[in-house]
Amino acid sequence: MAIYQKLKELKDEKGLTQKQVSELIHVSMNHYGKYERGEVDIPLAKAIILAKYYGVSLDYFAGLTNIRKPLSIESDNTDLYHVLVMFRNLMENHSWNTVQQCLMKIYMEKEKQNGRRKNKNSSEVSASEL
Repeated sequence: MAIYQKLKELKDEKGLTQKQVSELIHVSMNHYGKYERGEVDIPLAKAIILAKYYGVSLDYFAGLTNIRKPLSIESDNTDLYHVLVMFRNLMENHSWNTVQQCLMKIYMEKEKQNGRRKNKNSSEVSASEL
């Protein structure tokens, strides 16, 4: 589904008029109608406002995913958040074989980083023991 179709769908779900939505994003009703008909592309700044207002992700709004809700970012889980976003995008756009390869690359990189940390910590311990 194209973005202009999502505009209409989300507006209708909320029971809003074109006038109400146009006021929300500070454009004329006529101009908003052009967004809804696909005559003019909606600017990113306006799309962000509407995605937040409707409580959907920009990916959903743009028709890139069927997952409506944006993933929330917890301060302790930012790595997990990025992995989940990447995984979601991979699953929607690539075969499972490609996803497995990407996950293995992520795993190997994390293992490499953990190995560097362990080596650094053990060398620090050894130096302090002397």
